[in-house]
Amino acid sequence: PRTLNAKQWYQRRVHGGTLPQIDYALQAVNNGDTSLGIRATDGVVLATEKKSPSILVDADDIQKISVLSETLGCAYSGMGADARLLVRRGRKEAEKYRLQYAESMPVYQMSKELGSIAQDFTHSGGVRPFGMSLLIAGFDHKGPQLYQVSPSGAFWGYKAAAIGKNRNNAKNFLEKRYTDDMELEDAICTALMTLKEGFQGDMNENNIEVAVVRKNKATSKYQFQVLSKTEVKDYLQEIQ
Repeated sequence: PRTLNAKQWYQRRVHGGTLPQIDYALQAVNNGDTSLGIRATDGVVLATEKKSPSILVDADDIQKISVLSETLGCAYSGMGADARLLVRRGRKEAEKYRLQYAESMPVYQMSKELGSIAQDFTHSGGVRPFGMSLLIAGFDHKGPQLYQVSPSGAFWGYKAAAIGKNRNNAKNFLEKRYTDDMELEDAICTALMTLKEGFQGDMNENNIEVAVVRKNKATSKYQFQVLSKTEVKDYLQEIQ
């Protein structure tokens, strides 16, 4: 009976070389609002749709982009409650790293830590994989960096990436528009044009979020910053 139960357990979780629960988690990501990121020569931009599930919901309370540290931030597609847990863990890891090494956590290290947490949730008892994927943007000793962390715990560095329901069209658009010498201002406009390409309805400063990693002119240090609605509106007018 013990062998039979073990066999049934294995067959239920590994079928045809895939893990069904991770497939379900990826489906949750693919059903989520579109998010994308572009790495430029002088910074990184993250942009995401922020659609309310109902006209009765206060859109200002919906946050798709989160600050992890002074130089790090992320956007998600998928289940917001799952994203909150990883964001909270990411902030703790960033602060621990800063206290231990007296410098900001590298983007690769943050992606690795969050990927390890996500991977633990794919095989531990009593839990399920995270139903969301993260795009992590930041600046470290290697310059501007962009990473994606998937529900399986895998993570990759990207020049440009898109996740969510319109990811395929967004990737095709980015492949045609992206260049290695793209500067941040051009990247912001490209990100907004990519979002607009598959956006249902009128895209405005109230139903999207944009964040950048760029040099602060006052301190000459790179910072992660979520753009205000006024700034987003100005950029939207540029691409009209």
